[in-house]
Amino acid sequence: MTSTALDERRTAREATRVDGENARSWQLVSALKVEAFDGAQLGRADQVILDMEDAIDESLKDQARENVVGWLRSGGSAWVRINDWTTLDWSDDLAALAGTPGLRGVILAKAEAAEQVTDTFQRLGGQTPVIPLIESALGIEDAVTIARARGAFRLAFGSGDYRKDTGAANEPMAMAYPRTRLVLASRIGNLPGPVDGPTVGNSHAVLREQAADAVNLGMTGKLCLDIEQPAVINESMSPSPADVTWALDFLREFEAGGRVIRDGSDKPRLARAEVIARRAALFRIEPN
Repeated sequence: MTSTALDERRTAREATRVDGENARSWQLVSALKVEAFDGAQLGRADQVILDMEDAIDESLKDQARENVVGWLRSGGSAWVRINDWTTLDWSDDLAALAGTPGLRGVILAKAEAAEQVTDTFQRLGGQTPVIPLIESALGIEDAVTIARARGAFRLAFGSGDYRKDTGAANEPMAMAYPRTRLVLASRIGNLPGPVDGPTVGNSHAVLREQAADAVNLGMTGKLCLDIEQPAVINESMSPSPADVTWALDFLREFEAGGRVIRDGSDKPRLARAEVIARRAALFRIEPN
């Protein structure tokens, strides 16, 4: 593909991309797999994360930074997962990324305190959004203060490392508490709904099931590990056409004066209808 053709396709894709506040699918791509960067940006994921932290050997960290910065400077656009605040690599990552065109924001690995988020935000000039990736018991416990930190844009759940830290099973009941903590912290911190951890494996049925669990708890996005998962996540984390039909009919009755709030039970339904209608418009979902 010529440089001009690639630029045109990038421009067309960015014009239709769902913004970070509302993004459903967040595709992780290893910073060592340069050949996958363009395909990810042009693919179905709402947002793309170039990963300089997970599974990158210490001897390859410099190469990872060089790959990411070079691609961003050549016209690419993505989020970047950086190393955690306690490491020397954190400072090196920020020094490399600060002021880099095409950087949408950073995912701060293993976030456990508000000052880690604010330090990251300030090191990047005070304008680049930071998504704290909460991956431990301590991070879950301090989720509210992290959500309120200056620079925090949205919370994300590092479910694999959380299970490793706590010994929790990869089951809906075991994951309900940390997910709910992130949902509540996001609401208290006035942030968008949090981003759930990834589903490991190739089963779309399992992916749909885990995405539905997250949605039911109030999460609105999900990390993913390959280029096949975003389409499934986008569908699973969007209102269904039947939901849209119900919401529009419900709102139409209120607007026409044919329905009044009779008791407290109507207020949650009204709020849900408004959310569904807004997300349906955002994701271009028609009623059935």
